[in-house]
Amino acid sequence: MSVKAVLSDLKARKFKPVYLLHGEEPYYIDLISDYIEDNVLSDAEKGFNQTILYGKDTDMVTILNTVKRYPMMSDYQVVIVKEAQELKWGKEDDSKKSPDPFLAYLENPLRGTILVLCYKYNKFDKRKKVYKAIEKNGLVLESATIYENKIPAWIEEYVQAKEYKINARAAALIAEYLGNDLSKIANELDKLLLSTEKGREISADDVQRNIGISKEYNVFELQTAIGKRDVLKANQIIDYFAANPKSNPIQMVLGNLNTYFTRLLKYHYSTDKSPQGIARELGVNPFFVKDYDVAARNYAWPKVFSVIGWLREYDLKTKGVDATGNTTDGELLKELIFKIIH
Repeated sequence: MSVKAVLSDLKARKFKPVYLLHGEEPYYIDLISDYIEDNVLSDAEKGFNQTILYGKDTDMVTILNTVKRYPMMSDYQVVIVKEAQELKWGKEDDSKKSPDPFLAYLENPLRGTILVLCYKYNKFDKRKKVYKAIEKNGLVLESATIYENKIPAWIEEYVQAKEYKINARAAALIAEYLGNDLSKIANELDKLLLSTEKGREISADDVQRNIGISKEYNVFELQTAIGKRDVLKANQIIDYFAANPKSNPIQMVLGNLNTYFTRLLKYHYSTDKSPQGIARELGVNPFFVKDYDVAARNYAWPKVFSVIGWLREYDLKTKGVDATGNTTDGELLKELIFKIIH
């Protein structure tokens, strides 16, 4: 089931006896477990019927004893195990002489108990009998990492769900600055929305003013300057990065430039050069296709190959491989950008 479908069922009070929320992206795991924690029981019911356990501080026996209790003056009891990846799950024994009592419970869970297992930062082993039992009698949701090229669209959808609007450049700026940490992005967007009137489109200026991202001196604008071969603007941005290394670490800059030139290479090899075809091939908003049109005219595919090689070379230099003397990250970046543009 999708996250939306799970939340829809929860809001309709269609509950499963067991939820396994697992995967590398913690945002959706927290979203669903927090909803269950906050909304399934009334405040009066929570005192007797809601238990929060933590994987580091509990064990299977405690969990089993808790889920086997019956609700008191309520239709349900809720048991949420946070950090379930820290539990000692143990090895499964196929011997019929020593059946796993937790597995036995999952195969026939109490309908009055809602057990939520929050297994973060990794996938649960689908080969385990525990997984198969939950899949059969409860609900399993895998929260996968969202690729960086999907983040701007995620931001736009998040904002629209809150009945606001955001333009493509502002969404791309947030994505470039905050990466793919959905929890961090959602937190920053919530703060931004508090200072925005409903119905007004959020712009790059709003992002700069409220999230602390420089509108003129960021990786996104550096890509644009490089694409246009605007030497002056590119050097101004690099000077700003050199003066603010903590806000603009060279590894982040190199990673973003690598993504940019990899997309530019895809542009050269794309057979469909229409705006829609390029946007689909590159995984970008159609709003930005014209920027790649300009960059493709300024950088032929052999040059793009060279640039990608230089990016790997300078990434190694930042790690001390073939580095010369006490060259700073700012100096390395200036040297690299000179090579790229010229």
